[in-house]
Amino acid sequence: MAVENVSVVFKLYCLAVMTLVAATYTVVLRYTRTISSGDLYFSTTAVCITEVIKLILSLGMLAKETSSLVRLKNTLVEHIFHSPKELLKLSVPSLVYAVQNNMAFIALSNLDAAVYQVTYQLKIPCTALCTVFMLNRSLSRLQWFSVFMLCGGVTLVQWKPAEATKVQIEQNPFIGFMAIAVAVLCSGFAGVYFEKVLKSSDTSLWVRNIQMYLSGILVTLIGVYINDGEKVLEKGFFYGYTPWVCFVVFLASVGGLYTSIVVKYTDNIMKGFSAAAAIVLSTVASVLLFGLRITFTFASGAILVCVSIYLYGLPKQDTSKVTRPDKETHTEFKQKLITV
Repeated sequence: MAVENVSVVFKLYCLAVMTLVAATYTVVLRYTRTISSGDLYFSTTAVCITEVIKLILSLGMLAKETSSLVRLKNTLVEHIFHSPKELLKLSVPSLVYAVQNNMAFIALSNLDAAVYQVTYQLKIPCTALCTVFMLNRSLSRLQWFSVFMLCGGVTLVQWKPAEATKVQIEQNPFIGFMAIAVAVLCSGFAGVYFEKVLKSSDTSLWVRNIQMYLSGILVTLIGVYINDGEKVLEKGFFYGYTPWVCFVVFLASVGGLYTSIVVKYTDNIMKGFSAAAAIVLSTVASVLLFGLRITFTFASGAILVCVSIYLYGLPKQDTSKVTRPDKETHTEFKQKLITV
């Protein structure tokens, strides 16, 4: 997809918002799962509400796109009620994304926000592998090098995870890492699968989002019933909700939709810079809020991850226009040498 020509100010605005949303989401979610006062909420209900809000926002964007209630109604009837196969097709990424979002809560309950932010960048090699196998794309040597560098950086971060002194609850870093591993696998597969569905037809992005979120609501409701059904019936769906929890749900809802806007107006280098900036902001916030003690291995690994993200986002060199000189060029060149 080509990046549209927009002002530098707007690109910087997109970059700033994307960075703040990514960093704030992980830090606030970590806060609500560890040191926030009050009763602990059910993470499955938060994921479900997020899907509902995304559906509402997508309906609003589709209404703006169609600019007519009649066209909006016809579009929904055609692509929702008369397209059960398409709904079934989009239920695959919705199921995978539901697993991914629940894994984020488990991971941030056991790992610091900065450690999570660095380790979660493993989604880049996972996505790269999925694009190679599912979309038949190729990676440059520099991209493969950056993938291995990123894996090395994450290994350093996880070798001896930094500890947060202000977090008193019991944590299991191994469970946190396994949750991130599942999340990045889900992110890579679902993202590439959704891209493949989008490019298989001319259906609007917002229609596809609506199809996916409808399935997502059903999947997450099943998750609520299986994991916390009895507790929800006993204590209520919104048990333990505070303004901070509502803020987490808001960030998760808006962040997912905002990403599509950012992809449209920015390039890979800016997205890579945003990811690196989010790591830095999460680290600073973790030091201030959770008493994170930065180790040498964590700092070294984080730097490697940031550099690898930048290298991965560099544009490929176009060698298609580099051709070998033809015979006439060689002949002319020899004649010039003889003349000299």
